[in-house]
Amino acid sequence: MHCPFCRHPDSRVVDSRTSDDGASIRRRRQCPNCSRRFSTVETASLSVVKRSGATEPFSRAKVIAGARKACQGRPVSDDQLAVLAQRVEETIRQSGQAEIDAHQVGLAILQPLQELDLVAYLRFASVYRSFDSLDDFEAAIFELRAHPTGEVPEGDRSVPGSSQNA
Repeated sequence: MHCPFCRHPDSRVVDSRTSDDGASIRRRRQCPNCSRRFSTVETASLSVVKRSGATEPFSRAKVIAGARKACQGRPVSDDQLAVLAQRVEETIRQSGQAEIDAHQVGLAILQPLQELDLVAYLRFASVYRSFDSLDDFEAAIFELRAHPTGEVPEGDRSVPGSSQNA
């Protein structure tokens, strides 16, 4: 880490603290050359690989925007969407991967959205689980009725006519 004052190529960490949400670390540093102190903030980067192959940083705002479209006209608050986006990011970070496929982000939204609003879940799932017909909707509704808490046994996660699992 270069000193922002004298550009010395080294610094010493004096203090480290995690942020309130645990997503970043604030470090207080001191330059051995000029003895001035400065702060840095470190975060783990998380990138999303789009279908085109382009890579961009993960964005909670994009998760919220996608979920908001599914929740249009439903009794879902902005605070609930913010919590959903946080849960999605935590789930993705727990995978341990620095890069994740955009489709996987969509799939990670399904469980928290199901717990939030079933109609919004069905809207969103119809895209990310590739529903091709009314039979797919019926199967998803049957699955929701059979497992209202969202806890679907591992072998029952696929939807007929769909090549994706939730």
